[in-house]
This record gives sequence, C-alpha cells and structure tokens, in this order.
Amino acid sequence: MELRDYLKHKTLLFDGAMGTYFQSVFADEVGKCEFANCTAPERVAEVHRAYLNCGARAIKSNTFAANTHALECGFDRVREVIVRGWKIAEQEAERYRAFVFADIGPIPDANGEYEQIVDVFLELGAKNFLFETFYDDGDLYGLTAYIKARCPEAFIITSFAVLPDGFTRTGLPIRPLLERVTACHLIDAAGLNCVSGPSHLLTQIKRNADLFGVPRGQADPILWSIMPNAGYPTIVNGRTFFETRPDYFAKRMGEILSTGVQIIGGCCGTTPEHIRLISEILPEAEVQPIGAVDRSVPVPRNVRNRISSKLRAGKRIIAVELDPPAHAHLDQFMAGARTLQAAGVDAITIADCPVARASMDSSMLAAKLHRELGIDPIPHMTCRDRNINATKALLLGLSAEGVHNVLTVTGDPIPTAERDEVKGVFSFNSAVLAGYIRTLGEQGITAPFRIYGALNVNAPNFGVELQKAKRKEEQGITAFLTQPVFTTRAFENLMQAHEELKSDLLGGVIPIVSHRNALFMSNEIAGIEISQSVIDRYEGLDRAEAETLAIELSVQLAKKMVPYTSGWYFITPFQRVSLITRILQKLQHEMP
Repeated sequence: MELRDYLKHKTLLFDGAMGTYFQSVFADEVGKCEFANCTAPERVAEVHRAYLNCGARAIKSNTFAANTHALECGFDRVREVIVRGWKIAEQEAERYRAFVFADIGPIPDANGEYEQIVDVFLELGAKNFLFETFYDDGDLYGLTAYIKARCPEAFIITSFAVLPDGFTRTGLPIRPLLERVTACHLIDAAGLNCVSGPSHLLTQIKRNADLFGVPRGQADPILWSIMPNAGYPTIVNGRTFFETRPDYFAKRMGEILSTGVQIIGGCCGTTPEHIRLISEILPEAEVQPIGAVDRSVPVPRNVRNRISSKLRAGKRIIAVELDPPAHAHLDQFMAGARTLQAAGVDAITIADCPVARASMDSSMLAAKLHRELGIDPIPHMTCRDRNINATKALLLGLSAEGVHNVLTVTGDPIPTAERDEVKGVFSFNSAVLAGYIRTLGEQGITAPFRIYGALNVNAPNFGVELQKAKRKEEQGITAFLTQPVFTTRAFENLMQAHEELKSDLLGGVIPIVSHRNALFMSNEIAGIEISQSVIDRYEGLDRAEAETLAIELSVQLAKKMVPYTSGWYFITPFQRVSLITRILQKLQHEMP
C-alpha cells in the first residue's frame, strides 16, 4: 500500500531508538553505530527485525549521523555508510511490508552536504525522508524543495527536538517553527522528537493543536509526528541509561494517540518492548482530534525599567563598565560602584568573564548591585560558557532579583593553549540569545528585559557588522553599546549606524592612560582602533599628565558623539573609577 493511502486509514507506528538500543545489546561495539552498517551489518539488521517483530510498520535507516561532521570522515565513507544502511533497512522492511525512511539528522554548517546525502538516497530509490532532531528550520525549506523537484511523490517528515519548556536547545521557541513548517505545502508531516519524554511532548501537542489538520490550499492537511524519548537519562559507570518503564511509556503514548496524532514512534532510550506495547493499543485507540488549544502559559508582566523610561523621555544615558574581580573580594568593586552612582551614572555594565578568563559572575554581581545600591546594572551574558539550560536559569534569577537589563554577546574565544582544559559551549550566538530572552518575556516566564547588543564601529567591513546589527534588532535588541570611537572612520560608521538602525546607541569611550596603554589597546585588543596621532600624544607623559590628556580627549570625543547617540558607554581602565568621575564632572560642566 502507498504510504499516503495507509495514513488515511491507520496510524503509522515507527521503530524506537537505534543508537541507545544498539549500544545496550552490543556493548562491545564502540564508536558511532552508523559505522556498523559496514562493519557489523547483521547486528544492524537484528535491531531492525526486533522492532518490526514488535509491530513497527516504519523503520528509520541507520543513518542519522551519517555525515562528514559527525563521523569525522570524508564523504566517500559517508556514502558507503548510507548505501549499506539503506540496503539493510530495505531488505528487512520488505519481509514485513513496512515502510523505510531515509533518516537524516542535523549538520552544523552543512555547506551543501544535505543535498549530497539526499542525492545518495534518491539514487537508492528512497521516497520517504525523515529530518529529525532539528533545532531550527533554516535548512528545511530548501531541502524539501530540492527533494520534491527530483521526486514529486516523496513523503517528507520534519521533526524538532524541543525541551520541556517549549524551546529548542538553541533557544528558539517551538511554536514559530511549527507555524512555518505547517504552512509549507512541500512538507507532509511535522512534529517533535528526542530530548523530552512523552508527557512533556503531550503538553506541546495541546499547546499547538490548532496548527495541524488545517487544509493548506491544494495540499493535504499536515500530519503530526511524535517520537519522544523514553524519559530522561541517568549516567551509570559512564554509560547512559533510561529507566522509564515501557508500560508507562505506552500509556502516555495512548494519550498522545487520542489527540489525533497519526505518526508515532520512539527516540532515545526506547526499545522493541516500548514499541510492542504501543502496537497493542493501536486498534483500541479512539482518535479524536483536539479542538481546544491549551495556552496555559503565564501572562506577560509589566515592570518599570528606569533606563528605558529615561531613553523614551529623550534624556541621555550614562553607562559605565566596571570589570568584575577575579577573586572573591568585593570591597573595591562595591566602593567603585557607589562612587559612580554618586557621580550620576545611570547604569553599571559588568563584563562576563572578559577575554575568556574566569571572574566573578556578572549576573550575581548585578543582583547584588541592584539589591544593595538600587542602581540599574547591565550584566553581559555570553554564549561561550553556558548552554540554554544554564542561561535560562540565570535569566530567571535576574528577573526575580529585579534586574531587567542585559547585554548579549557571543563572547571572546578561549585562548588556543587552554582549549584542552577549558571548553567553550557556543550553543547559539548573541542574536539567537536575544530572541530567546525576548520570548521568555513575551510568554511571561520572566519579566521583560531590555536587551542590549555590542556594535563594533571599528570593524574593517562595517557593512557586514551593520547587517548583523539589523538581524539582532529583529531578535529583540533595542540598544547597542559601541566599541570606543577614536578614528575618523569609526565616527563615520557611528553616523551610518545612527541613520540605519532603529535602536538607541550608547557611544563607547575608554580613557587612554599611558603611551604603553595606547599601543597595547591598538595592537592587542580586538575591536579597538586608535589613530597614530593620538598614540603619539601620549609619548613621554607621566601618569598625571597622561590622565589630564585622557580627560581632555574623552570629553572631546564624548561631545562629538552627541548628535548620533542616546548616551555614552564609558569603560573604566584598570579600575580607575576616579578618572571616570573626573571625566563626567568635566563633561557635565561643558555640556549645555
């Protein structure tokens, strides 16, 4: 029977996990199980047979990670893995008159490799494709068009990995992703798999039930596909185990079936026993699509943001960056913050482990400043050191502490010499992080944050930098702190940003405190450019003379930026808070 005809009358039951089950049965196999297509084909066939014997009527080829990135090999080897994996699955499925799906997982920076993989499957005669465990939809529309142009009868499922809170691991909310894929007439089924267990995926089904079963012009209604994990894993002796009982899993899957889901199966941790118990309830499942949509999420909160209020009123903002200490002693930092507050500073920004060196946590410091001094901090939040779970935890804490401003940055890379010991995360970039923070506020999970970004006006190709800034604006950034502006080119770029961006700009100023300091910043600090004429002015000056010149230049630059900015962003050099206060006093005296 043709797959579409089958789905008009029956629920399609997929197999369960290949990787975790293969490892549990064949503990002596090491490395990616996809290689077993070539080295142990009978073992792969045995796994397929186990699921088919337990009632699965669709199986996935053992090719989820068959790409050069995951297998760390050339594409010729990947091709061999795909060809052998497809033939094993096809041979086993034929005996049961089951359907085979070409299983394709996400590839970072694919650069055309998806199309190469698809071509191999098409050459083998594949007509059913499953793109599973994706964290975004960026590559899917071009891929589905590519497949349908070469095989119009192809059946394509797209499936996203979603955390229990409704976000992917890269911080994207699942609803907009589902809205886009359900509107695409080239996609036949869409849904969720992996990461979450059945109860949490049932919640997501209810929240998004209105997106499915709706006619799409000439196309058939899109179908639901749900393949949860067996639950949540534990680690024992370095190995991953899923302890959820198959009977519990099958009961939850029965509830999922009752919502009208037409395609079901299992992901990590599921076994043939999980699939057997689901198959036993299929004939008795009463399929009645849900009418009501569960929108049980918190209502967005309104909070007063003093910085936002001041900017809306057309008043200039003064933000000063104060580096967090690399030790647990806070007397100097807190004293500096009090001095800046007394000098009329509106916000203190706190770097997040600058230059990838560990220092006191910027978010915890921000909470302390707000709680004890009542000042508005802007903690920096990098993507380098935290995954989405850790990031959300910090945002929840900041919201509870009344800190409603945050600056998102991708983060300085970890020095090469330390990468064996210190690993960067970089699960997302600053634009995606901004979108995640915005969505948490929109859904009422946190209070709304005012989100700031960084703008490098010294970038060699400022056009590219400006386009990045516009994408950040689309994700919710409403203000940018610029790198220090010293050169004519930087001022021209600042003027262009003022013309083209909708956001507020806080012009960057860092006082240069010596000739050596000028040379160091110009040559060794990324994103800072100082003209030779300025560097030359510091040569031969003692500390007092250099500070006097620093005040003069800083005030001059700050005044020059006024027509193109909504305020200033001063960076404190070497914790010299007194120097910043002297600059502010002179600036306030000279400003009309």
